[in-house]
Amino acid sequence: MKHDETAGMAHPLEDLVRMDRIPHIWCPGCGIGSVFTSCLTAVKQTNIPYNQFTMVSGIGCSGRGAGYINIDSFHTTHGRAIPFASGIKMARPDLNVIVFSGDGDLFAIGGNHFIHAARRNMDLTVICVNNLTYGMTGGQVAATTPFKARSSTTALGNPDTPFNLPLLAYASGATYVARWTMLHARDLADCIQEAILRRGFSFIEVLSPCPINYGRRNREKTLETLKKYHDNTIVKNGASPTELEVDFNKGVILGKFIDIEKPTCDEVYRRMYRPPEETTENRKSR
Repeated sequence: MKHDETAGMAHPLEDLVRMDRIPHIWCPGCGIGSVFTSCLTAVKQTNIPYNQFTMVSGIGCSGRGAGYINIDSFHTTHGRAIPFASGIKMARPDLNVIVFSGDGDLFAIGGNHFIHAARRNMDLTVICVNNLTYGMTGGQVAATTPFKARSSTTALGNPDTPFNLPLLAYASGATYVARWTMLHARDLADCIQEAILRRGFSFIEVLSPCPINYGRRNREKTLETLKKYHDNTIVKNGASPTELEVDFNKGVILGKFIDIEKPTCDEVYRRMYRPPEETTENRKSR
């Protein structure tokens, strides 16, 4: 019998996964697991102790990420991941706070929270897994569903223009904006690592297939989606956010688009409202 040298070997990310909750619930062909792996890889690559991290997510398929990561994490209510994360950051500015959620949670019911966290430049790393639909609740039309695409609530095609998420993030005040697909796993991991290590509101959109509730309705197989990600994308760092629509017929631009320095919300708050420390002279004069 041939000896299996891999028998008994731990997975390199096993220390970051709650193994008692495996296998996960994500469907075969779903890209969320790949995005989650890139996120865990990024956390490991920072060499920051795990007790200096926390992850927050909302409701949806991507929101399950907070339940699988083996660090302090919060699986919050629908659309409220960013307010929870903002509260954690204001209470514990020393923590590296990651928001891991989906396009429905972050940009529909949670859209207003996203805008204001970006405006304030909250020191958060926000990872949005964009599968172009409400994957968990039945495939309803979302704020990111492409024009004319079919969903359970737009059987004849979506009549509305979808959000350009990087443009929305930039216009709202985000100081770091990037986009990758789940197929670009190494680029994504390096991007998330860079976002964690910087100050300010960082937003990373990750395009990812939903084979069940988007792919089937639009007659698109998972391998066809991955081929689109490979053939119809181009890396163009520094591209204008105005040219970042998700239209695979024209080609989709990936890369890092915005990376600027600006005081964070908690820095400004402490500077303006923290009372000045008493000096020895002040205490002696009493």
